[in-house]
Amino acid sequence: MNIRIGQGFDVHQFAEGRPLIIGGIEIPHHVGLLGHSDADVLLHAISDAFLGTIAQGDIGKHFPDTDEEFKDADSGKLLQHVWNMVRAEGYELSNIDCTIIAQKPKMAPYMESIRERIASLLDVSISQINVKATTTEKLGFTGREEGIAAQVVALVYQK
Repeated sequence: MNIRIGQGFDVHQFAEGRPLIIGGIEIPHHVGLLGHSDADVLLHAISDAFLGTIAQGDIGKHFPDTDEEFKDADSGKLLQHVWNMVRAEGYELSNIDCTIIAQKPKMAPYMESIRERIASLLDVSISQINVKATTTEKLGFTGREEGIAAQVVALVYQK
């Protein structure tokens, strides 16, 4: 069996007048995240992890922020495109393990909805999706509530 691991990391700063979308779920908060697309930091990190499994660079290579086609794009659709690339190479998902790094808002109330949304986007079992969150104990840019980061590890395999 051929096994591949990919790692993804993404950061977005907070911005006024935008919705906060994490893991494909809109989360009530007084600010959203700044980005060319919908700025879904978690789905971007997952996409990068998947691209890593097939040695295809990162989402900036495939969906550049200089291309107006991706302005305000739904990151769920971008993730599905990347996942289709991985599947086209003959890989299936073993699991992904995600960490959201944010001082605020608290993520706990949204974890199951995020897991369900990701599983739905990928057409896999929710048991293959783990999402957790942590603060940085008020340290760094996330601790100062300037933005949110996410990191992801993905494991895929070919039979």
